[in-house]
Amino acid sequence: MNIIEEAKRVLAVEAGAIYALMERLDSSFERAVETINRSGGRTVVTGMGKSGIIGKKIAATLSSTGTPSFFLHPAEAGHGDLGMVTEKDVVLAVSHSGETEEIIRLIPYLKRFDITLISLTKPDSTLAQASDIVLDTSVREEACPMGIVPTASTTAALAMGDALAVALILKRDLREEDFALFHPNGSLGKKLLIKVEDLMHTEEGIPLVGTETPMTETTVEMSSKRLGMTVVRDGEGRIAGVITDGDLRRGIQRWGTRLFEMKAGEVMTRDPKLIHRDTLAVKALSVMERYSITSLVVPDEEGRPAGVIHLHDILKKGIV
Repeated sequence: MNIIEEAKRVLAVEAGAIYALMERLDSSFERAVETINRSGGRTVVTGMGKSGIIGKKIAATLSSTGTPSFFLHPAEAGHGDLGMVTEKDVVLAVSHSGETEEIIRLIPYLKRFDITLISLTKPDSTLAQASDIVLDTSVREEACPMGIVPTASTTAALAMGDALAVALILKRDLREEDFALFHPNGSLGKKLLIKVEDLMHTEEGIPLVGTETPMTETTVEMSSKRLGMTVVRDGEGRIAGVITDGDLRRGIQRWGTRLFEMKAGEVMTRDPKLIHRDTLAVKALSVMERYSITSLVVPDEEGRPAGVIHLHDILKKGIV
């Protein structure tokens, strides 16, 4: 047996299962998203065995993206945990066969209290027939050689759960700032909570020269502030341009030692990239990467330099 070839076959089968889902997406998916969005309650995810493990991940993803959700073990539900489910909630049941006994037993309770049931299952199953909305997550085959171990089916269910979560993000127009509220700790929290004003160099830390400043003094200012650049101000103190280490190298190539007889205004790059102080630091990093630069100038309301944020300041905070 060729292990690599077998692994490729497994991946191909599971990828095929996800591609097949794309062909089946229809108004049922839109109704599922709309129903969860308008419910006013929580999304209660349930599933047994491997489907339960997938259900836990779906519930976690929904909660972390602004859709209140929790996982309910279907066996425990019948022993009192159903009390956690209210009439405002939506139940999202995950079952490959649609015949899972523990889930089928919940149906009378859900119907009695008119609780909306959305299922990720086979469309011709008992669970599907009892559901208000059915998302067809059936697969043509499992990836295991025996065709019985949940592999492609769990991958399909997981992908459909992700699709629901992302669609709900768009439906609710969730912004990075909103998303950050659910992730205040760890590296993700750092990425989404830290703003430019939290990291930028201000006041005496800003390298500053005027358009008439000789380049000899300009290079001293750049060297002393150690940001690899300086802001160039016009006569009214507004941002006129920047000079970077790259500008110096290109200036020497173009003018030679005559560069140091020139004024900053003759060498500077006009219309430098600016960024607002309230912008998230991760966004500043994205701008730097897009334009292949290492710093951004932060203007105040009147166009004067209020700060400078450098790539190294962002990286030191672990925002990568």
